[in-house]
Amino acid sequence: MDFDLTEEQSLIKDQLDRLLKDRYGFEDRKKYMAAAEGFSPDMWSAYAEMGLMALPFAEGHGGIGGGPVETMIVMESFGRVLALEPYFATVVLGGGFLRSGASDEQKAELIPGIADGSTKYAFAQVERGARYDLAHISTTAAKDGSGWKLSGAKSLVLHGDSADRLIVTARTGGEAGEEAGVGVFVVDAGATGVSRRGYPTQDGLRAAEISFDNVRADHVLGDPGNGMPLVRTVVDQAIAALAAEAVGVMSAMHELTVDYIKVRKQFGVAIGQFQVLQHKAVDMYIATEQMRSIAMFATMMADSDDADERARAMHAAKVELGRGGRLAGENAIQLHGGVGMTTEYAVTHYFKRLTMMNTLFGDGDFHLRKLAALGGLFDKAA
Repeated sequence: MDFDLTEEQSLIKDQLDRLLKDRYGFEDRKKYMAAAEGFSPDMWSAYAEMGLMALPFAEGHGGIGGGPVETMIVMESFGRVLALEPYFATVVLGGGFLRSGASDEQKAELIPGIADGSTKYAFAQVERGARYDLAHISTTAAKDGSGWKLSGAKSLVLHGDSADRLIVTARTGGEAGEEAGVGVFVVDAGATGVSRRGYPTQDGLRAAEISFDNVRADHVLGDPGNGMPLVRTVVDQAIAALAAEAVGVMSAMHELTVDYIKVRKQFGVAIGQFQVLQHKAVDMYIATEQMRSIAMFATMMADSDDADERARAMHAAKVELGRGGRLAGENAIQLHGGVGMTTEYAVTHYFKRLTMMNTLFGDGDFHLRKLAALGGLFDKAA
C-alpha cells in the first residue's frame, strides 16, 4: 500500500507548516491564549484563506472535496504547535454532522459558512454522569408545531463559548442510556433560552457549560428518533482526527526532549550521553511511531460503512493514544527534570494536551474494554 502523499496533499502540508512555523511559536501561542476568544481570530482567517475549512466538503457546497487524509494532515500539523483555534470543533465535529446527516438543502444553507470561516460550530453532547456513554442523554426535544424545542444542560462543550451554532443531541423518546429516541439538532448559539458559561481547560483550550430552556432548534439532522448512528459515525471520524493530532503532539514533544538532553549538562557532560536517558528517548520515539501507524489505520477506516470495523479501529487508536501518550509524556517530563513541570517550558503544555485528548470521547481504559468486547482489533471470524 502506498502511504506517500499526493502532490496536492504535500502542498497543503508544506503551506500549513510554513504558516505555523512563522506565526505559531510558543510565545505566540501564549499571546493567542490570552485573547478574549481564547485563540487567534487572525490565524482563523488565515486558515480560511488557505482553504483548510473547506477541505472535507464537496465542491458543490463550497468545499474542496478532500477526505480523512487531508484532515489527518491538518490535525497533525496543529498538534505540533498546540493550535488553539476551534478547527476540530467546527470542521471535524460540526462539519462531520453536516456532511453525514444533513439534507441537500441543509448542506447548501449551512456548509458554506464553515467553508469560508464565517461560522463556528460546537458539539453539545456531554452531560453530567454520562461517564463516556454517548447515549446517556437527558436533554429533551419536544415537538412544537413544525419544529422542536430543546430543554436541558450540556457540559464541557469544546469551544462552546465562541460558537455561532451548536450541534445538540436531545432525547425525543426513551430513557437516558437507550440508543433509540435520540435526535441531532442545530441550534443558534444566540437563540432565546440558551445560556453559556465559558472557561479555559487544562490544555489551554476553551469549553462551556450550556443550558437550554425551551430553545427552538433551527434544523434537525436526519431521523429525530434515530440519531445515535450519526453520532457514533461522527465521533469515530473525530477520534481518527484526534489520533492524527496526537502524532503531531508526540513528535514535537520528542524533538523538544532530544534537543534538551543534548545541551543540558550534568557532571560536566551533556545528559544525552548517558545510555539510560538515550533508551528513554528511544522509547518516546517508538511510542510516537506506533501512534503514527494506528492513526493512519484509523484514518483509512474513518469513512468505512462497516460500523463495527470502524469502531474497532477507533477503539485501538484511543487505546494507543492513552498508553503511548502517557509513556511519551512521562519520559519527556522526567528527562527535562524539574523544569519540565513548569509552565515556562513547552513540554508540560504538550503533556497536558495529550492528557486531555486521552479523556475526550473516552479514555484508553474505556476503549480497551470496548475493543475487548468486540474480540480485538480484527474480526477472527472474518
